This record gives sequence, structure tokens and C-alpha cells, in this order.
Amino acid sequence: MVKKFPKNLNKILALVYEHFGIEVSKQTIKRVLKSLKFSWRRIRKIVKGKPDPKIYQERKEALEDLIEEDKQGIIDLRYFDESGFCLVPYVPYAWQEDGETIAIPSGHSQRLNVLGFMNKHNDLEAYCFECSVTSEVVVGCFDHFCMNIQSPTVVAVDNASIHRSECFQNKIPEWEKKGLLVFYLPEYSPELNLIEILWRFMKYEWIDFSAYNSWDDLVNYVNGVLKKFGEEYKINFV
Repeated sequence: MVKKFPKNLNKILALVYEHFGIEVSKQTIKRVLKSLKFSWRRIRKIVKGKPDPKIYQERKEALEDLIEEDKQGIIDLRYFDESGFCLVPYVPYAWQEDGETIAIPSGHSQRLNVLGFMNKHNDLEAYCFECSVTSEVVVGCFDHFCMNIQSPTVVAVDNASIHRSECFQNKIPEWEKKGLLVFYLPEYSPELNLIEILWRFMKYEWIDFSAYNSWDDLVNYVNGVLKKFGEEYKINFV
């Protein structure tokens, strides 16, 4: 019943009475759900479409080989992606006292775009832009990142159009000569791009409500996390 109506406990109560002829409280339903390992949590957004099973498996196995080489210190495996931050809150709920409501200002906002190269050792090189992210912007970040690599480096990217553009593709041979290889993840597979975890932590776990007070507060929060990532802010990659 809950799987069919995951947000409507009133509907569940009605169905229980209809099927079993008993009246129960919402608290009883919640206790039963908890005993069945259900929990009340955020519904995640997912990408549209599904990866081709064969391509997915091939790319996943190739990525696992790269992960092993990274563990052995043969390469530096980086995960690259872009994300945006704005004053529209990303936090839809929190623990609140009865009769008290936490309110966060919300409205139209400019957007701070962040592009990052992250590995599983909590090393991060990130770039912030208030302009739109184009292929030229991405290429510029890769060019700059290439200047600082210390060992053979593989950068895993998704199949976004800016990563498949002619402008981006034309630069790949040049980056390869500098020791950087581009590895394309399978389509519709954000779970394989570990930098997505960083974006999720920044938007939902580490952020304080005060970051939404003003644009300057938001920018300071984002820059602070990027600067202190690997020290004050860490992700435990199992």
C-alpha cells in the first residue's frame, strides 16, 4: 500500500480499514513502516533515460580498472562535472519544534557555477564562474588543470553536450600529450561520477541556513568549502 501511495498516510489508513476492517493511527502505521525498514527521506531526482546495458557494463568495468590503477598510484583518477548554486534553497525540510517554522527567503537569483576536478583522495581543483558554462569555459578549465598535473591523469566526464562538442573534442589530443586522458562515463549514469557526491554534500549536508541570507553569503560559503575541502570538509569514499 505504501509503495503505491508513498506520501499519503491518510490513504493508507483508509485502505487498512477497507481491507482489514480495523482503525489504526498514523503513529501505528509509522511504527510498522519503521519495523519494515522504511524511512521518511528526500525523494531523489534522476536523469531521464537508461544506459545501454552492454555499454554500461563495458564502461563500468573499464572505470573499475582505472580505480585500481589509481589505488596503486599509477594514475590520478579525477571526476569532473559542473554544478550551480543560487539563493533558491535546496533544503526543503528540517527538524523543527511544534508550533515553530524555520523560514528561508526564496526568490529569483543569479547563479554561481562551479566546475571541479576531484579524486577519491579528497584532492580538488575547482573553478567558479558567474557566467554561463560553455564548451569554451570547460576547455579553459581543462587547459589550466593540465598545467598543474604531476602524474598521468585520467579525467572521467559525463556525456553532456559541452563535453562532446567539437571545441572540446579538438583539444583532447593536446591534453593527451600533456598527460591527461579523457574517459567518458556511460550515458545516464551519474552514480558513477563521484563528484556528484560533493555537490550533494555542499547543497544538502554542509550548508547552513545563513548561506541563503545574501548573494555574498552564498558565494562565501561555496568558496569556503572549495578552499577547505580535504581538510575541514571531507568525504569518506568507501
